[in-house]
Amino acid sequence: MKTKPRRQFIKSSIAAGLTVHLPDSLAAKNIFTHHVLFYLKNPGNEEDQAKLLEGLHKLAKCPTIKLVHIGTPAATNREVIERGYTYSWLCFFDSPADEEAYQKHPIHDDFRTNYAHLWEKVVIYDSIGPKR
Repeated sequence: MKTKPRRQFIKSSIAAGLTVHLPDSLAAKNIFTHHVLFYLKNPGNEEDQAKLLEGLHKLAKCPTIKLVHIGTPAATNREVIERGYTYSWLCFFDSPADEEAYQKHPIHDDFRTNYAHLWEKVVIYDSIGPKR
């Protein structure tokens, strides 16, 4: 692991509150971010939760994904925080073309086919890094 000088570390730590600190391989690129919130039909059903988590782990194997995070609502409690979803799926791609390839990949098709019956809705946020 490459170490940073103290001043650079502090600068990047402060900036981390405003942006995601990505590995150097992604940071220099104009990455594409795909963030999905999954709302299950039966949010309290542990079997459904486990089944969707299984599917998300399979989906993470799609080759164009550079970095993925699967999360659940944190225990934070402020009015502006959305906590009604079951899983958050956040992934990063090198480009919009890579994200489009992910959308058309057989792994993604299998995910929708085998797991879509579990959710009542999804909310998707796609974004591209700002031009530098």
